[in-house]
Amino acid sequence: MCGIAGYIGKKELSESTIHQLLNLMKNRGPDYQSYKKFILGNRIIYLFHSRLSIIDLDSRSHQPFQIGNYWIIFNGEIYNFPELKLELQKSGVNFRTNSDTEVLLNAYILYGDSCVKKFEGMWSFAILDIKNNHIFASRDRFGEKPFYYYSESENFYFGSEIKFINRLLPNKLSVNNNQLLRYSILGYKSLYKYNETYFTNLKELPASYNLIIEIENLSFHEKRYWSPSISINNNMKFEHAVEGTKERLLESMRIRLRSDVPLAFCLSGGVDSASLASIASKIFNYNTVAFSIIDSDERYNETENILATVNDIGCKHHMIHLDHSDGLNRLKKLIEYHDAPIATITYYVHSMLSEAIHKQGYKVAFSGTSADELFTGYYDHFLLHLNEIKDSEVYSEALNSWEEYILPVVRNHTFRNQNLYSDNPNYREHVFDGYEKNLLYCIEEYQSEYREENYSDSLLRNRMLNELFNEVTPVILHEDDLNSMMYSIENRSPYLDTKLMEFAYSIPAPYLIRDGFAKFVLRESMKGVLNEKVRTDRVKKGFNASIHSIIDFKDPIVKEYLLEQNSEVFKIFDRNKIQLLLDKDFLPNDESKFLFNFVNLRIFLEDQL
Repeated sequence: MCGIAGYIGKKELSESTIHQLLNLMKNRGPDYQSYKKFILGNRIIYLFHSRLSIIDLDSRSHQPFQIGNYWIIFNGEIYNFPELKLELQKSGVNFRTNSDTEVLLNAYILYGDSCVKKFEGMWSFAILDIKNNHIFASRDRFGEKPFYYYSESENFYFGSEIKFINRLLPNKLSVNNNQLLRYSILGYKSLYKYNETYFTNLKELPASYNLIIEIENLSFHEKRYWSPSISINNNMKFEHAVEGTKERLLESMRIRLRSDVPLAFCLSGGVDSASLASIASKIFNYNTVAFSIIDSDERYNETENILATVNDIGCKHHMIHLDHSDGLNRLKKLIEYHDAPIATITYYVHSMLSEAIHKQGYKVAFSGTSADELFTGYYDHFLLHLNEIKDSEVYSEALNSWEEYILPVVRNHTFRNQNLYSDNPNYREHVFDGYEKNLLYCIEEYQSEYREENYSDSLLRNRMLNELFNEVTPVILHEDDLNSMMYSIENRSPYLDTKLMEFAYSIPAPYLIRDGFAKFVLRESMKGVLNEKVRTDRVKKGFNASIHSIIDFKDPIVKEYLLEQNSEVFKIFDRNKIQLLLDKDFLPNDESKFLFNFVNLRIFLEDQL
């Protein structure tokens, strides 16, 4: 896990700029920072790298890394690198390190652009191919590792973080107001649906894409190298679904436990993260260490389930209790590092986990990201599932289970309608939850067209795939990467494994939810591994917190700051209405989300002045 940055153009970078950039990159790679300068024809090229040493800690694996006419800067992990290394050795390739970096670069030299199809892992990298006079860059299938780029006439810039590009530019990037409005009004699920960032003309290379930059004329083009394979196997037996899920999840964990430094686990009270910690401990005999956030707000308090897992696997455990003693200042530091508003309060909380993991000396952390999107996990998935099986013989049983176990705990009135998707297959208002209410705080009108990608004819699967690739997972990965890197932590997400994902989407719909259990196949696959308390708990709390748990709005200093008359944020929102919102003692979920977004915009816009 590392930081990368680059420049292609006709100007020399000053020693001061180079030094400042490498210093900025230290969070992503505190163990070593370096750069190389190249002159090819009339172009000057700089490649920058900062290293967080995880695999082959020796200096021989420092970057930029060279093999002949090829140089690489790489951020991420190729988890299957030992297997790929054997394949390359059989083709006559010799190695001088034990790193995945050398395997990656040799794979490119041997296989060209198609090398990425052989990788299982997370990555963003740039390879200077002197032989072909271009740069080959790539981003992993799910977008775990970031890659931003910016082009202007005779100059091309790229990097793992926006601040790296800003440091190289003569003038700061300008704020994209469209994205600000989407975030504040439509919410986080809108952020990756419109191919824009928070800054004008700044691009983010999409997940599953390569980028080719021709050095001579600075032309460039993106090319997709992978699309998810969705083929539901309606002949699959239930036992095969369970066995196949377990087999692939264990294999995903096996290769992701590869590390030359100790690993830690982010542990909540749910099935997703608890399964990973239990697999590591019980299947692979790993000396597991877990970190958990504890919120005193009962809506989000998962202490009982967390301790059930801790006691079952006997792991060392660190509990981080939320408080709002310095919440606003902490949020300011986060926003400054992210170069953006924080998507939701969940990622404020996650940053506290990363900080605690760092303080205990760990460099790698595991998260249960995207189990919901692979196996079902949200309350609307129950209704989509009922719609999917409405003509099958198991419908009546599924409906009874939903009425008995799920209906009593669903607070959203819309999701209490069992026929929601039968009556209206196009219902999507929940994606931009609170949209109409949020508009009431705005000074100007705002309209946005809803978009949804078409991945599958199955309404349930298509919704889940939109969440996986366009709405939920991209935001989680973006925030997790920055939170982790702020504290020099590598984040690993075992559910985002290509074979596991494609198998999950081949499982017949009737198996996905049963007896009122979402993620039923995953739960069954964890029998004997995950403790029964967590495995059989139907209540979904989510990794979240109350905004009142982190910011004290009764503090006059906080209130004065948020309501400062001349703030840029009041060019967007009605100050009087915001003041009324701040005065409320209790906020329902939608108002809490909006208030968090408002606070973020207030801080972010101040940072951009």
